[in-house]
Amino acid sequence: MSKRFHHDGITFHYRDTGQGIPFVFQHGLSGDVSQPCGLFRPPAGVRLISFDCRAHGETQPLGPVDKIGFAGFAHDLAALLSHLDIDRVVVGGISMGAALAIHFALQFPHRVMGLVQSRPAWLAGPNHKNAELFAAIADLLCDFGPTRGRELFCQSQAYAAMMVESPDCAGSLAGQFDGRSPVDRAVRLRRIPLDAPYDQLRELTRIRVPTLVMANRQDPIHAFDYGQKIAEQIGGAEFQELTSKSVSTERHAADVQCHLSGFFEQHYL
Repeated sequence: MSKRFHHDGITFHYRDTGQGIPFVFQHGLSGDVSQPCGLFRPPAGVRLISFDCRAHGETQPLGPVDKIGFAGFAHDLAALLSHLDIDRVVVGGISMGAALAIHFALQFPHRVMGLVQSRPAWLAGPNHKNAELFAAIADLLCDFGPTRGRELFCQSQAYAAMMVESPDCAGSLAGQFDGRSPVDRAVRLRRIPLDAPYDQLRELTRIRVPTLVMANRQDPIHAFDYGQKIAEQIGGAEFQELTSKSVSTERHAADVQCHLSGFFEQHYL
């Protein structure tokens, strides 16, 4: 399932499994293909595809810093589809991956037959609240390295407050210190939260394909009302509430599996 393709001087890592309706399902910030591929088991008739975005996972090298953002990611996805000889896909993602999916749907509408949003973390414009938090983590990474930086972050008021509100989000933030190349991690943490998948919420009215939006409560990084607002703008979009991961990761995963399977059965199978 794990494969490589070359584009723009970078070797991209991706997974491609199953046969049928192609579904590109993208990971969140600092994640990799294991996140969406571990969350959704495609039913018969669905082909699941996911790639490690620039500055993520096994995709190397970093490449031009100015292409680490939604526009660059969307062109990388278009290149992957051309490499796989796929014309149109259902495109979706989790958090950052959801923002990439919506940007791709707006920029390449002729290549999109459906859209999935799971725990979106952006509306119009940058998410300044999240950007401030991730920039602080990037500073700790650069100033103290991953081990000491993580220790200092876990002693901070921001981490303590997050633990009270959402233990899962607190753990995810602490996990930003894990992995290889602190420099690559700091670059993506500073750049991506300040990027924007679109400029005006009304742009989403241009999306005219079957759409599933999933959001959960008790998650300050992925506000519940972001999902509601996105679903309201896209005509005919289906909105589903997920169990918060801070309540039960097992129930959250089961909800995603159920709603995604139902979406494909309703519209494509």
